Amino acid sequence: MKKCEANILFTSSGRRVSLINMFKDCIADNNLTGKIITADNKNNAPTTFFSDKHYIVSRVNNPNYINELVSICINENIKLLIPLIDTELTVLSKNRKRFDELGVKVLVSSNQLNDIAYDKVETYKFFYENKILTPKVYSDDELNNREFQFPLLIKPRNGSSSIGVTKVNNLNELMFFKSYIQNAMVQEFVKGEEYTIDVMVDMQGNIKTIVPRLRIETRAGEVSKGITRKDSSIIDAVKDVVKKLPGAVGCITLQCFKKDNGEITFIEINPRFGGGVPLAIKAGANFPKWAIDLIDETVFNETDLSWQEGLTMLRYDEAVFTEKFEYAN
Repeated sequence: MKKCEANILFTSSGRRVSLINMFKDCIADNNLTGKIITADNKNNAPTTFFSDKHYIVSRVNNPNYINELVSICINENIKLLIPLIDTELTVLSKNRKRFDELGVKVLVSSNQLNDIAYDKVETYKFFYENKILTPKVYSDDELNNREFQFPLLIKPRNGSSSIGVTKVNNLNELMFFKSYIQNAMVQEFVKGEEYTIDVMVDMQGNIKTIVPRLRIETRAGEVSKGITRKDSSIIDAVKDVVKKLPGAVGCITLQCFKKDNGEITFIEINPRFGGGVPLAIKAGANFPKWAIDLIDETVFNETDLSWQEGLTMLRYDEAVFTEKFEYAN
């Protein structure tokens, strides 16, 4: 990696301490100069105490949000902006030009891909239209005509972190949760091994790496126990999906099930760093380095699958203790 100033802004940084620290280590290990800046709408985000500087900003849906980020980028000479939650991906993609004019690379995919990923029904349509195996989503007519079999899965079509995701086993449960869960969608229930796959692509969509992680246990929608698996069938299926994604950039996180019969069935697209990506990084997939490479629009000419198979991550809580904090709602 050539020497450059790698000032990086992570937005909606929240609890992503492991990822922040891995980027800090990458800057140090590669003899770079650079700072890690974080931004969040709370002053008690744990990342506040691990970044070089933290900014309090408005919520993503505030009309002044982009102006606040632009101001941070100017003040801190930011070269790379990395968003960490789904709700800001589209707004950043739509305002990419403002950051380009400042010399800031925003690690965000196209408007089209973000719209597909954020709406689970659009995700289903994308998979279906591109002949990618995915659980069926039932229309209201199909539900009214009982053209389905229990169990089913019901969830918000624009939800995240597995909030509201519910397995329903009978008609009473279906009727209740369909009215209880806002903007609900109903889909086929799929069983099998569940995988999250971290993929890194350049500005042209060339793949640098693919790391499948078997989800052993999750908490609040985020993997708490996982293990890396070099499953060639999953890797090949992911290559096919990524080639069909419109305007994929940076870290793309996919989710799929591998059924008992070997079928790979995809369920979600998240065009950002997933919560479990520290496992892939620790296994040797150098996502921080490759992200920094994209400041100069490096082209990934070769795929790197040299990461360690069978590395297991068992996450646990840590605490930050500080007297330099004033609580504010």
